[in-house]
Amino acid sequence: MKERVYLYDTTLRDGQQTQGVQFSTREKQQIAGALDRLGVDYVEGGWPGANPTDSEFFEVPPAMSAVLTAFGMTKRAGRSAENDDVLAAVLNAGTPAVCLVGKSHDFHVTCALGISLEENVENIRASIAHIVSLGREALFDAEHFFDGYDANPAYALECVKAAYEAGARWVVLCDTNGGAQPSRIADVVRDVIAAGIPGDHLGIHCHNDTEQAVAGSLAALEAGARQIQGTLNGLGERCGNANLTTLIPTLLLKEPYASKYDTGVSFAALEGMVKVSRMLDDILNRVPQRQAPYVGASAFAHKAGLHASAILKDPSTYEHIDPAAVGNNRIIPMSNQAGQSNLRRRLAEAGLEVAAGDPALGRILDTVKEREAEGYSYDGAQASFELLAREELGLRPRFFEVKRYRVSIERRKNKYNKMVSLSEAVVVVKVGGEKKLSVSESMDENGTDRGPVNALSKALAKDLGPYQEMIDDMRLVDFKVRITQGGTEAVTRVIIDSEDDKGRRWSTVGVSANIVDASFEALLDAIAWKLLRDGAVPAE
Repeated sequence: MKERVYLYDTTLRDGQQTQGVQFSTREKQQIAGALDRLGVDYVEGGWPGANPTDSEFFEVPPAMSAVLTAFGMTKRAGRSAENDDVLAAVLNAGTPAVCLVGKSHDFHVTCALGISLEENVENIRASIAHIVSLGREALFDAEHFFDGYDANPAYALECVKAAYEAGARWVVLCDTNGGAQPSRIADVVRDVIAAGIPGDHLGIHCHNDTEQAVAGSLAALEAGARQIQGTLNGLGERCGNANLTTLIPTLLLKEPYASKYDTGVSFAALEGMVKVSRMLDDILNRVPQRQAPYVGASAFAHKAGLHASAILKDPSTYEHIDPAAVGNNRIIPMSNQAGQSNLRRRLAEAGLEVAAGDPALGRILDTVKEREAEGYSYDGAQASFELLAREELGLRPRFFEVKRYRVSIERRKNKYNKMVSLSEAVVVVKVGGEKKLSVSESMDENGTDRGPVNALSKALAKDLGPYQEMIDDMRLVDFKVRITQGGTEAVTRVIIDSEDDKGRRWSTVGVSANIVDASFEALLDAIAWKLLRDGAVPAE
């Protein structure tokens, strides 16, 4: 029989300690719901009383199957657990589980807390016993445990044994500084189990300061720990925490974990992993990491012709799992390294079947290579590549024609007598024989100028006649600029990432000596690809 492994998510608390991250209450509720649907066992909602957002979240907690957990610290020296107002605020959240952090490194006890080692042990014991007496599930996070164990193993063990003997359901060993090596983590976990704390009461909490948080978590699991703590997308202080979007697929899909352990995550839920990961990035208003294992846009991208040729025969030649298992997609990028194997596969994925040896294949490859010599890059702009290929095959529909456009940037005083910028764009398009003129400014609701490209994008998408409904859910989510040549011959490459409400994400490229022209070219491709995918018919 498989052994049960429990997943504890701390995105809403430890993840919120990431530099530049601050969740609103509504966002915390949205993330908690996604975690619950994913199937994690515990959702740590935050520290009640530490800030208004966390307190508000616990006032009206979301309904969930996962165990909602409040986080806090052990009672302070010199007062009882029953009369510590900080601990009381955590308990008053009313959550079924409470996780308290406490010191397990003697140096931190005497230096940071300024109390005796005996007082610290009593703080741990009394705090956990108080939680248990109230009928709550108690968890103890042993902060700096691995550093503490290296410095004074007897004292570190005394701390965690005090929590366990007081009734803690879970004693969590924390690699707080993120420097413990996986092999050392495994050795220490075995020592703790040998000292009397069963593995099915032990958890692991790793930070990623040496890029080994996932490896350390798996090492602890193999050594006997049965709870793993982490965050979505590896959020967390400094370099982040163990990444659950990597750990969960590994536990479900890779051996020996898949056959030895059971988690609360189903294979059906696992197929939504990419959506959950990107949902968090959308909330944070940041670009998803392309190279992220399992969920990144490049996780199953095969650029080399040799690789693509093998993938055509059997995907397992260069893929360790089926991308669909985590909701991802296989990508065969096009570049000047591409051969006909790459090309035919990429065309087939776009619904374009071209026979081997067709002269069009050579024309497409020649065009790609010529344009990349001019500064284009189709490696990261799959939508623009598809439009280029359709052009060569005579299969690209023309939905509208741009007759002219203009962008102006003005500096003027606002109502506060402060000089501000204002970008304005005018675009004239011809749709089905009818000309349409659209004007748009780039000022947002806060009175901030979002720049000329934003103004162009808004004007272009303002009135496309019969196509308007198709593009209303389209959003520009990333804008990348690179100068491909220096000096007076500089060429600007712009790559735009777009997405829509159907969950599609696509990239387009534009190149020009003028950044506005390059941006507009990429914008046009983005809209053309969206209309193509939505089945638009060229207007008469």
